[in-house]
Amino acid sequence: MNATTPLVAVNFPGQGSQVKDMGRDLAEADDRYMYYWTLAENVSRQPLREIYWGGDDHDMADTRALQPALTVAALTLWMHAAERAQAHCFGGHSLGEYPALAAAGALSVEEALELVSLRGALMAEAGGPDQGMTALLKLGQDDAEAIAAQAREATGRELLVANYNTPGQFVLSGHKAALEAAAALAKERKGRAIPLPVSGAFHSPLIAEAAAELEKRLARADWRRPKAPVFLNVTADAQADPGAIAAAMARQMTSPVRWIEINRNQYAMGARTFYEPGPKGVLTKMLGQNLDGLPADWTGHSLDTMAAVDELPAGQD
Repeated sequence: MNATTPLVAVNFPGQGSQVKDMGRDLAEADDRYMYYWTLAENVSRQPLREIYWGGDDHDMADTRALQPALTVAALTLWMHAAERAQAHCFGGHSLGEYPALAAAGALSVEEALELVSLRGALMAEAGGPDQGMTALLKLGQDDAEAIAAQAREATGRELLVANYNTPGQFVLSGHKAALEAAAALAKERKGRAIPLPVSGAFHSPLIAEAAAELEKRLARADWRRPKAPVFLNVTADAQADPGAIAAAMARQMTSPVRWIEINRNQYAMGARTFYEPGPKGVLTKMLGQNLDGLPADWTGHSLDTMAAVDELPAGQD
């Protein structure tokens, strides 16, 4: 790959992108994709179709079901799109890194589903009432990092920037006392602080115990060389070596998501078409902010339904 030939990046969304009936149109139209929903239910031991094709918002937010369900919904959309479009690199935001690895062939679909099912269960049990996450809006990266450092020093409690989503959207993760201090500091800087409805301080050292349990299972995974590089959350760099991918994934749950860098590094590699298989198009909406200042020679496409995929021209690359 080089920067002289336009390339295609395929990026998978993470938690928060779930919607009712996600993946249903495609699965009901083709038994090949319904098979993967059945597989995901068997692996996760969760009634995923009952929850996401007929449940309510509360049930859909349960991470034990959400992680395998969003993984299979996004993966089957990409399987359908891959009949028309070629991927030159992959990425995934937090949870989305697992379907990205499966799409790239670094993991089998079944093993990816096993891993996200365990990850969802561990995250549901991790944390506690004194932990949480808060989104910071209308503030830059320097402000976000300074606020985290000041609140950490003032309270003596853990706090860090867990998600670098866009140049104007960051997520802090840590103890609630530090998050409350950070919210006050954000207000002083004319920013907004929005508490997120999560049960733990994800992508921080506070969930190290859960991460250690997942790491045991990751160590037994059958890691393979991907057919195209995967941009990793932990490093923001493209990686195709199975050992390096496995090492990075062992750190993923307690490390920040470096999404701004990932988008810019994909562009620097030559990506000019960005596909997002999965509901809502959250990552597609972030692209304009993350690629701001670069030539506007790229396009972003949300492949959120079977109909959106079918609109792709045959053989598009």
